[in-house]
Amino acid sequence: MSLAIRPTPAAERTENEASVRRKRRDLRTQRVMKMGALAFLVIALSAVTLLLGRYTVTIPDFFRIVAGADIPGASFIVMENRIPRVLIGIMIGGAFGVAGAVFQTMLRNPLASPDIIGISYGASASAVFAIAFLGASGLVLSGFAMAGALAVALAIYFLSRRGAVAGYRLILVGIGFSAVLQSVVSFLLTRTDIRVASDALTWLNGSLNSSNWDRVTILFVALTVLTPAVVVLSRSLRGLELGDDTAAGLGVNVERSRLALIVTGVLLAAVATAAAGPVAFIAFLSGPIARRFLGGYRPLVTAALVGAVLVLAGDFLGANLIPGVSLPVGVITGVLGAPFLLWLLATSNRSGRGG
Repeated sequence: MSLAIRPTPAAERTENEASVRRKRRDLRTQRVMKMGALAFLVIALSAVTLLLGRYTVTIPDFFRIVAGADIPGASFIVMENRIPRVLIGIMIGGAFGVAGAVFQTMLRNPLASPDIIGISYGASASAVFAIAFLGASGLVLSGFAMAGALAVALAIYFLSRRGAVAGYRLILVGIGFSAVLQSVVSFLLTRTDIRVASDALTWLNGSLNSSNWDRVTILFVALTVLTPAVVVLSRSLRGLELGDDTAAGLGVNVERSRLALIVTGVLLAAVATAAAGPVAFIAFLSGPIARRFLGGYRPLVTAALVGAVLVLAGDFLGANLIPGVSLPVGVITGVLGAPFLLWLLATSNRSGRGG
C-alpha cells in the first residue's frame, strides 16, 4: 500500500505565494499592454488626422515640412492647421478625461462629471459673456472661463454642503445650476450681434476649427501647472474612493482634500473649455470607459488617454464623415454620449443605485 506524500505546510505556502505573485505579474503585464494599446491608438489617430482628410499629405512631405521645407499649400495646412489641431485635441481630451475621473472617483458616482453638474456651463456662460461683450480671446478668454467655472463649482460645493458633501446632493444642485446657466447662455446670445453670436455658438458646440499655436501654448502652460497638482492629490483621491470614514481612518483630511480636488478638476475642465468649447460628454465618458477597460488601474492616466482618443476620433469623423460638411467634434461626441447617459440612468435605476 503506497501513501501519497503531502507537501509540508511551509511548501504549500511558498507555492501559493508564488502562484499569487505570478497572477499579479500577469495582470500587471496585461494592464500595461492595454495602456500601451491606448497610447498607440492616440498616436495612430494623430497620424491619420495629420496626413489624411480633404487634402492628403504624404509621409515624406510631412517630414520635409516639419524639417522646414516650404511646400505651397501643404506647409500651411500642416503647420498652421493640423498640428495645432492634433495637439489641442490630445490636451483637451486628456484634461476633460482627468477632470471627469476626479469628480466621478471622488464622489463615487458616474454622473458626477463637470459637463453633467454644470461646471462646464459655468465656464461657457462666462466665456460667452467675454466673447460677446468684451471681444475677448486668448489668455483673457481662458481667465474668464476659469473664473466662471470656479465660481459655479464653489457655489455648488457650499450649497450642497451639510456637515459633509454628499455625492447625490452635489449632483442635484449641479444639475440645477446647469439648467440655469443654459438659460443664461441663451439670453447672452440673443443680446449680441448675429455674427458674434454665430462664432460663439460654434464654440459652444465644441470645435477644434479655431486651433492655433497661441491656444496650444496657453493650454500647454496651464496643464504643465495643473498636472503636478493632480499627481499629488491622486493619493487623497484613492482614499476618498473608499468612502469618507475609511479615508479619514487612513489619515486623509476629507474636506480639505475634496475641496482641493474640486478646484483642480474645475481648472482642468475650464482650460479645456476655453481652448475648444464644452466638448460634450468627454469628461462623462472617459472615466467609465477607462474603468471597464482596465478595472480601475491608474484611472486618471487611463481616463486621459481615453479622452484623447475620443476627441481625436470624433474630430476626424466630424471633418470627414459627410462630404462637404464639417461637423464640430462636440456634435459627434454628443451623439455617442447621449445613449450612454440614458443607458447609465436606466441600469442605475434598475439596480437601485445612483452611484
